[in-house]
Amino acid sequence: MTRDSEAHREVRNTLWIECYQIALRVGWIFKTETIIMPAVLDAVVDSGFLRGLLPVLNRIGQSVPPLVMAGVLGRRPLKKWWLVGTSLAMAICFAILAAAWGPLQARRPDLLAVLFLVIYAAFSSATGLSQLVLAALQGKLIAPGHRGRALVVSVTIGSVLAIAAALILLGPWLLQADGFPKIFAATAAFFTLAAVMPIMLDEPPDVAPPATSSMMMWSLADGEPAGETARPSGQETALTGRSARWRRRRRLAMRRRGRRVAIPAELARLGVVAACFAAVLMLFPHYQAFARDRLGSNAGSLLMWVCTQNAATGLASLVAGPVSDRRGTRVVLVWLVALSAMTPLVVTGLSLLGHETAVALFWMVYVPLGLTPITLKMLTNYALELAPSAGEQPRYVSIVGVALAAPFVLSPLVGWSVDRVGFRLMFLLGATVIAAGAVVALGLPEPRHRKH
Repeated sequence: MTRDSEAHREVRNTLWIECYQIALRVGWIFKTETIIMPAVLDAVVDSGFLRGLLPVLNRIGQSVPPLVMAGVLGRRPLKKWWLVGTSLAMAICFAILAAAWGPLQARRPDLLAVLFLVIYAAFSSATGLSQLVLAALQGKLIAPGHRGRALVVSVTIGSVLAIAAALILLGPWLLQADGFPKIFAATAAFFTLAAVMPIMLDEPPDVAPPATSSMMMWSLADGEPAGETARPSGQETALTGRSARWRRRRRLAMRRRGRRVAIPAELARLGVVAACFAAVLMLFPHYQAFARDRLGSNAGSLLMWVCTQNAATGLASLVAGPVSDRRGTRVVLVWLVALSAMTPLVVTGLSLLGHETAVALFWMVYVPLGLTPITLKMLTNYALELAPSAGEQPRYVSIVGVALAAPFVLSPLVGWSVDRVGFRLMFLLGATVIAAGAVVALGLPEPRHRKH
């Protein structure tokens, strides 16, 4: 393929990936994790513990299935059909919720709460797999220096359209008694639209690596000539068949065990950054509950917060995208994590004001919270650039996802602590952990400088 045809293929694929992300972002505003989903659960049962389960289910779903399937995905020559399937699964989850909400809300709210959590867990798993596939496709089809521009286009246009959809549809529905089924149906519709976009990708099939390449690499790490792993030596052939087979199996098991646990230092440091950043995700379900329970905000405030967060995401992408293309992903990641520590501090500061003033200014909380989607994207992009090859990219992304999810075993404890000791102490503790993640991120290398 000529250079011009390769450039044309990248332009086309970038366009359709951007269209996919735009449709996904418009659908996402109807189920914003920081605002709408906690409000949905609170409409069924108001419990800090159950609210604390939302981030746990979210992160487990977005980390464990991708980790399990990363190897399988890496061996698939075509990945776009996986993106179609996982996106349709996301749409089906909300279609089921839209159909079940009305009959169960009045008669069996307890069963509705259980169904909501189960569907939320299934949706999170489908989302995690779709994000893994999307990251693999971006790593395969879009050059590192062009990913920031793709981020700007998709986030900016997606945010504008999402805010328009929120003003036209979401706002009125939030004020209606039967509004949640309409919100869920709209979410399913936009996710279905997004699932159509990957079909248009011009994805070349991956070339499978030689069957012995992986074994050769790890045999060299063990200090043995690569040829010895491909077949037994003459001395080994002279041994009894059973003894030779046992020795080969033992060496193979040791190499596989080493391969499973060997994590590069840069990837381990990135995992620590992701684990610290997890505090942002663990705290966000409690912000709207704090405004409702302590400050007396109403459902009408949700629309302003959703629009503010999406506007902040769009504006931040205008800076983060170009800077990441020109100066690398590391510097953007450091600043995004550091600024994210502002969110719990802003909430704490507002708690010191009068209730009316605090409610009027509570939209400020969602300005730094709008950095969260971009920070997650930068964590993924950095993992893509750290990976030594395209085949390793799904594994690197899934490892970062696991690091991001690991602290979420504490999320129910955070919810319980919010109920027992109050919001303020937990918010200050969360800000400290997030800031520590920014300090750790300062020690990350810039992959593009290292490679060149």
